[in-house]
Amino acid sequence: MKTEHLPILYLVPTPIGNLADITLRALDILKKVDVILAEDTRTTAVLLKHYEIQKPLQSFHIFNEHRTLQSLITRLKNGEVMAMVSDAGTPGISDPGFLLVRECLKENLPIECLPGATALIPALVKSGFPTDRFVFEGFLPHKKGRQTLLNQIAEEERTVILYESPHRLVKLLEQCHKLMGATRLISVSRELTKLFEETKTGSIEEVWHYFQQKEVKGEIVVVIHGKEN
Repeated sequence: MKTEHLPILYLVPTPIGNLADITLRALDILKKVDVILAEDTRTTAVLLKHYEIQKPLQSFHIFNEHRTLQSLITRLKNGEVMAMVSDAGTPGISDPGFLLVRECLKENLPIECLPGATALIPALVKSGFPTDRFVFEGFLPHKKGRQTLLNQIAEEERTVILYESPHRLVKLLEQCHKLMGATRLISVSRELTKLFEETKTGSIEEVWHYFQQKEVKGEIVVVIHGKEN
């Protein structure tokens, strides 16, 4: 690990639900940095309190990242050591982080990204679908470009992984049913690593009807089997 006096940005994955899913190295770094950049300081404070870590927190999220970017770069140039975390999982994966990483690279500032928690890989492996080739699309756009992207996914031969909000899941399954047919296989995981973790795998029609009958809660990962020739 780098010595403490060298400026560096650490990208530190945090648990996606179960607080035990954090590496010893991640905890060590969070204890040593000068400041922790957090998507939501309240969420990160819960994690830090659990592990008895006391470090300054600064908000860094989609609504202020452009505004705070240059001041963070200046502080790094002046020798600060920073860790960036998201609310859950790996920073930069459907979460803030890309802009700061890109700017650090432009300025030749060192970056280290730790391995760790992310929701898409457990959902992919649990689906039982092919894992040798897959595509991650993150969150689909709500309106503009959504239909075009879904049309492309319908023709994709590789396994496709999506993130979706609970209140939009049933609508997504309906759209998949219309575009991909009733028998295409799909797997929906929610609340991964948490107490009420659930994965439902089957045909699009089966999974669609299943989630129509219940209140959908939690973080959602959708895995779609590739189109077969």
